[in-house]
Amino acid sequence: MGEHLTLEEKQTLLRLARQALETGVRGKPFPPLDEACLTPVLRAQGASFVTLTVHGDLRCCIGALEPYQSLVEDVREHAVAAALEDYRFPTVRESELAGIEIEVSRLTVPSPLEYGDAEDLLARLRPGLDGVILRDGFRRATFLPQVWEKIPDPAEFLANLCHKMGAAPDTWRRKHLVVLVYQVEEFHE
Repeated sequence: MGEHLTLEEKQTLLRLARQALETGVRGKPFPPLDEACLTPVLRAQGASFVTLTVHGDLRCCIGALEPYQSLVEDVREHAVAAALEDYRFPTVRESELAGIEIEVSRLTVPSPLEYGDAEDLLARLRPGLDGVILRDGFRRATFLPQVWEKIPDPAEFLANLCHKMGAAPDTWRRKHLVVLVYQVEEFHE
């Protein structure tokens, strides 16, 4: 991930995420960005997840696991995608905008977590620090590190992640899955 974001860079990303969210929900295009006003870190490629909450409860969340565009464009794109494209939730309505809080998670590049068996996997996980990606063939799912706050038990965490992936909750115990981990720099309004 390189250097941490400054407070000003975090505020810029949150402001632009809010602007993108509100224009996207209203069906309007993004206003143009003045790239010259952005720091090199914001212009560099970056991957992010944007989580929308209402009174602390998840409303929707979408992001990218690998960088493919500038961090600032990634945050703007995922703010709108979370509101309009998270299949788990109805699309955000304009009347909800004032009650929504935005959280941005800037991701490190995922790295493989080598493990021997199910017990070894449990021992290698770092609750509260690692975001986890499970892959089984074409299926894939991730939980951000913040999910550990709601599911602190590693076995339960993996079972829920298997379920999210569309697999049986005990798949991680019965089958050797591809496991990747990453960390995030999280900030919110």
